[in-house]
Parts: sequence; C-alpha cells; structure tokens
Amino acid sequence: MRFAHVLVPGRTDPTLAAITADGAQLVPELVPDGPATLEQLIAGGDELLARVRDAAGSAGAGHPLDDLSYASAVLAPPVVLAIGLNYAAHASELALKADTAPTVFTLWPNSLSGHEATTSWPRSLSESIDYEAELGVIIGRPARDVAADRALDHVWGYTVVNDITARDIQFSEAQWCRCKSFDGFTPTGPFVVTADEIPDPQALHIWTVVDGHRVQDASTGQMIRPVSTLVAHLSQSVTLLPGTLISTGSPGGAGYSREPQIFLRDRSTVTVGIDAIGELTTHCRIID
Repeated sequence: MRFAHVLVPGRTDPTLAAITADGAQLVPELVPDGPATLEQLIAGGDELLARVRDAAGSAGAGHPLDDLSYASAVLAPPVVLAIGLNYAAHASELALKADTAPTVFTLWPNSLSGHEATTSWPRSLSESIDYEAELGVIIGRPARDVAADRALDHVWGYTVVNDITARDIQFSEAQWCRCKSFDGFTPTGPFVVTADEIPDPQALHIWTVVDGHRVQDASTGQMIRPVSTLVAHLSQSVTLLPGTLISTGSPGGAGYSREPQIFLRDRSTVTVGIDAIGELTTHCRIID
C-alpha cells in the first residue's frame, strides 16, 4: 500500500493520504479518528493499518493526484540516520574508504522537504552542491539487538531520499551532518510503500536524472551492507524507534567525481527514483 503526506487546496497542513488507482484518499476521512500523519499510522500498529487498507479499498473516488502537492514522506521522525559509503563505486569515486563498520551520521529535521519542492542555498556558502539517490527505510516496530535475519520484520516501509550534499563543506569538516542538512537538503517521498510490497529491498533499480541527463543508474543489490545488516548493526547501540528513517547510501555517479564535474546549479531540476516506489523531484535555486 502507498501513502503520502499531501497538501489539499484550501488546507494549510499536510494530511496523510492513501494513494490508490482512484486518487488520494485522506486517511482521517477513511476511518474514525484516523491518523493525520504517517507517524501516527505507524504508532497504531498492524490493526490500524488493516483498518485503513480495508477502508481505502471500498472508498469512492479520491482527490485527483494532479490537484495535490506533497510534503516530506516523513514529517517528524524520531531521528534520521544516514549511511555513508555503502556502495563500493561511490566510496571509490570519493576516494574514501568503506570501513569495516558502516559510516553513520544524522540528518537534521530542517532538511526534510517534499516532492516538487524548491531547495535554495546561498552562493556564498557553497557552489559544490551534489545529488545522491538513496533508498529510505522506515522502522515500524522498536528494534533493539535484532539479528540480521529478523531485521526486516521491523521495517514498516520504504521511500525515496535525495541526500543533497555540499561537497566542499563535506571535505573540510570531520562530521558530515552540516554539509547534508542545509534547509531542504533531504527531500523524501513522494510515496511510502509498505514493506509487504517490497519483498526484497536489494532488488530495486535506483537512478538519478539531473537537468535531463541520467547520472546515476544502479541496483540496491550493489549495497556493501544490505538493509537487514544496517538495521541489525544500528540496533546494537540504540533502540530504533517506530518512525525512524534510515537513508541507506548512494550508488556511484556523483557529480563531484565526474569530468567535468556536475553540480546542482541555479534552476537545476534533479529527479531521483526507485522502481516500485516512485520518483522524487527537487528544484534548485541559488541565492546571490
């Protein structure tokens, strides 16, 4: 099943919607006291999800998707955890070592944005802004010390993430949080697909198009550490709470490593996509 946070004309706040062939069904209108956010739906457990699924299946025509805009796929996750250097090609092109343990950092909540949003940044701060297509994993049940062979049982769903990065700042600071957490630097969505529809998260085509040119084209099967291993590893040190978003790393093809380099420019459009989940577009503006 697919969900999204949509902005309906005449309303100011994003609302959780079930996305069906007939359009977007607003979840608060599908079931009594229905959840208005994905985080609330996850907190309701399997029973609430089943109620929403049944109601959406019997509902009439929803809001036409063309009439809607989208907020971030996650609005208030307990934390956004990001994994660096999880594809050998990307680690190699950045001349960084894929260490024996995953590289883990956090992304700040101000960086979250939605499909078709505009992300802007000052030219004085960076002109080396790069794209990174990533598979986003959303935790559904608390995970603490879980084994890799049971880790996917704790995954609620999957989404698309663009881990936008200021490369010059990344290589000038030891910690990567700031270079990847400018306002709007973590677009997600537009859709979250429940885990039952993605039987193998390592069998997904992942790609990026910048200004009409395909610049990343890979498979999640090329991850150094699969989703199950990442969830198990992270759960050894912290309890992964429901709603946690894990961004699982980017394949090769970053703009920084190309000759000539490709960075996001004023009025660039970047679309990252994962087959079976969706396409996520971001518009770029540079502030002089």
